[in-house]
Amino acid sequence: MKKLIHTSFIIIMVAIVIITTFYLIYTGYTYYNTPLEERFYHVRHNWFKPSGIYGQGLGIIGTLMITFGVTIYIARKRYNFLSKYIRLKYLLEFHIFLCTLGPILILFHTAFKFGGIVSIAFWSMVAVVLSGVIGRFIYMQIPRTIEGRALTLREVKSLKTDLGAVLVEKFNIGNQTLQVIENMARAENTSDKNVRQLKKELARKELPKSDQKYILKLVRDDVKLSGKIARLEAMQRLFKYWHVAHLPFALIMLVIVIIHIAITVAFGYKWIF
Repeated sequence: MKKLIHTSFIIIMVAIVIITTFYLIYTGYTYYNTPLEERFYHVRHNWFKPSGIYGQGLGIIGTLMITFGVTIYIARKRYNFLSKYIRLKYLLEFHIFLCTLGPILILFHTAFKFGGIVSIAFWSMVAVVLSGVIGRFIYMQIPRTIEGRALTLREVKSLKTDLGAVLVEKFNIGNQTLQVIENMARAENTSDKNVRQLKKELARKELPKSDQKYILKLVRDDVKLSGKIARLEAMQRLFKYWHVAHLPFALIMLVIVIIHIAITVAFGYKWIF
């Protein structure tokens, strides 16, 4: 049930991002498609321009989304804020949602006009989003607890049992069958060919169908766990290096956005206030 709710939550967030993007394209297509030097004469220039009510509003809302998404995720991850109510893995999904939709709104806020210091902030934002996608992939490769905490290598290894000893003790498996299983585990391969070979070997031992299915499940789980152990150190190392790329771009974007807002307010652009 929880998995279904989680999946539905992700689908809803993706749908919101897609629908919002298409809506922004649809409403402003004629303006954004007009050459920069001719936009001043567009009938809705004062609405769609970056300093217009619509354009500036997109920038403000997008910036607030990113700020809130980053702040609440850092507060939960580093300071256990609302840890009793929100699992870290769910909050990560919400963080990704806000930090994907926010940049899209900011993109339309710029009216696709990049120049000066704003272009540095924009491309830093693009780098943050792209590195976030890569970070999400790396994050998913690291085994975690149900609360979302990353498991250490020792904790993952503790989950692994002596499969051979279990099979010998419980099912009286012989050396030939154990050799087939060990070959699968060593190669970390549960391909159809290897599974058929194991099924053939188990059938030769005349084990009940239920026991054969149970043994196959044990072997698959053991091979999967071996693969996780092999990938864990590499993924944790990559995740550490990922921060080196993700955080500097985020800081650059933050500093330039603050400067941009300060200049905007100094020139009297205060949106609806």
